[in-house]
Amino acid sequence: MGPLTMMQAAAAGVVAARLARGRDRPAPLVPGSSGSPREPVSVVIPARDEESRIGDCVAPLLADPAVSEVIVVDDESSDGTARLAAGLGAAVVTGAPPPGGWVGKQWALHQGVRAAAGPIVVVLDADTRPKTGLCAELAALLDAYDLVSAGPRFICGGAVEQALHASLLATLVYRFGPIGPPARRPDRLLVNGQCMAFLKTRMAEADGFARVRRHLTDDVALGRLLARDGWRVAFRDAGALLEVDMHESAAGVWREWGRSIAMRDVTSAARLAGDLGVVWLTTVLPILRLAAGRPAALDLGLLAQRFLLVAALRGSYVRPRRGLAASPLLDAAAAVRLTQSALVPARSWRGRRYGRAAVRSGDRPGLPARNAAR
Repeated sequence: MGPLTMMQAAAAGVVAARLARGRDRPAPLVPGSSGSPREPVSVVIPARDEESRIGDCVAPLLADPAVSEVIVVDDESSDGTARLAAGLGAAVVTGAPPPGGWVGKQWALHQGVRAAAGPIVVVLDADTRPKTGLCAELAALLDAYDLVSAGPRFICGGAVEQALHASLLATLVYRFGPIGPPARRPDRLLVNGQCMAFLKTRMAEADGFARVRRHLTDDVALGRLLARDGWRVAFRDAGALLEVDMHESAAGVWREWGRSIAMRDVTSAARLAGDLGVVWLTTVLPILRLAAGRPAALDLGLLAQRFLLVAALRGSYVRPRRGLAASPLLDAAAAVRLTQSALVPARSWRGRRYGRAAVRSGDRPGLPARNAAR
């Protein structure tokens, strides 16, 4: 057995162990299982130039009896985001320009959470499409956890977009395992910033958004920081209650999701190298050997495992189509994008450009609360 095959076998063992954790997954969230929230729920939505999508997010929340208020933080939008949100009935907070050293989304969330009246806060991205019951189920989990995050079902417009999205999603599963089972250590924890819930007083005490103010991978930075502080963090499958329309095309998936897929600013250089090795050895190398007509038994086993993951990911999409089935064919492209994200990270988002601190490698995000900028 050559050195490359030995490394591949080691990587395969790592992936198998991670996938096996899926047997311990908690049941997905479903509507109506928890009743009404024990306290009022405020929903905070940071929005920058989201006129085309904000309505699908705000309207169902305003109709949800579990939600006491919907706050849209207009983050210096150049379109009609604020006007549309206000017309629907949301409370609109006019966001101030981000102070030096802040990434825009964290600053918008910092302002929105401060304005929230409810003791329970749910934060949602403007491209989410929540359903009645989501906020009640998230609020109920706060009896057992301090920070709750939820995974959605994704909306993809075309076959190529879905194939690329599913291939990038597979890199997350191979690196961190499936949604649900708790991470064994904080530096491998995942949080989905598209949907989070927490108690306002606890987040204020932790000063969480200020402590991750420089991070472009803000959600994972926040989850890992708070987990190290002793917070109980949960990541649940909420596909029956939450959909997300993130991108308009395959090019958008490549450009926008790909910019942060490596999580460089919350991952050490050694961990990044290990993650890249796992993905290349277990998803790309088997395809290359198969194309060359020289697959080993391990390659065939890894290919079979990859197609089993395709079946498991069907529940992650609103309309799973042929793009999902074809996603293993784009694993090499996904590995290239992951590597590019690790080596040459993007520093701009929504028309703003950030310094090196927002993308530099590291696995210890945040500062002690007493030292965080206010």
